[in-house]
Amino acid sequence: MSRVTVSIDPHVHSEGSYDGHEPVELILEHAAEIGLDAVVITDHDVIRESKRAAEIASEYGLIGIPGVEVSTAHGHLLAIGVDRMPPRGRPYAETVRKIHEQGGVAVVPHPFQRSRHGVRQRNIPTPGSADETADGTRKPDRGSDRADPVAETGGVETSGAVDEVDAIEVFNAWLFTGYRNRRARRFAAEHGYPGIAASDAHHLQYVGRAFTELGIEGRESPDEVTADDVLTAIRRGTTTVDGRGAPIRMAAKHYVGAAGRRSAYYARTGAVRGVRATKRTAVDGAVAAKVAALQSAHRTRRLLSWFA
Repeated sequence: MSRVTVSIDPHVHSEGSYDGHEPVELILEHAAEIGLDAVVITDHDVIRESKRAAEIASEYGLIGIPGVEVSTAHGHLLAIGVDRMPPRGRPYAETVRKIHEQGGVAVVPHPFQRSRHGVRQRNIPTPGSADETADGTRKPDRGSDRADPVAETGGVETSGAVDEVDAIEVFNAWLFTGYRNRRARRFAAEHGYPGIAASDAHHLQYVGRAFTELGIEGRESPDEVTADDVLTAIRRGTTTVDGRGAPIRMAAKHYVGAAGRRSAYYARTGAVRGVRATKRTAVDGAVAAKVAALQSAHRTRRLLSWFA
């Protein structure tokens, strides 16, 4: 059977996210230039820009895959391959189920790092004792059956059925030490979960700093690969992470190329963005002036009240 390998960065933030900085067009252009086959925009709790990026990805020779980083009651969760925003603030296991109902994959980002809203180990849905062997050890990799928690019951939901996550982010390029990444790798190996690597980029030069290579069966070239193929490969665990070493193979293109591409992009779009920026500055200035006037009047009234 034919097989092809594609490289994706499945965790990237655009200006649609409260903490992102780059327009999706520039991210897609950069991803294509550094040799990625796909990039998933996973803004925080908003999906509009990700859907738009997925729609225009083919214009850059990339596979279009929408996604979002969901804030659950127990930490962040990547929903990859969904086109509707899962409910925010719900329990982790419930959010995993909602992602699966849309046909997406649920990936645990930067696990166990509470300062970045990583989920605690005890809150990651696992099948528990029902999936242990007679000697009490965890069964090995359960493969694609995990994507369907009722597969072994003939499609009948049972009280013990649990929607598990589909993969663990075992290498996040934004972690400052390797401890959390190593812990994530150990957890994924122990529970038989596929591991993925991602940049978690918020600025252009970090896109692709860590990425995941996926083996896709039945395809002759990356041009034939679809979003569904990528989701299937993640579920099956045909993944290889890249980003452990520094510099990685794409590093040379990141920093030199990103600066040039950003300059070229804003040169092309500068006129339109300049008008928008001017309008925004004027509005902000008017609001600031109004606030200052109200504060001044309030202070004056307080001062006068002291002599009344």
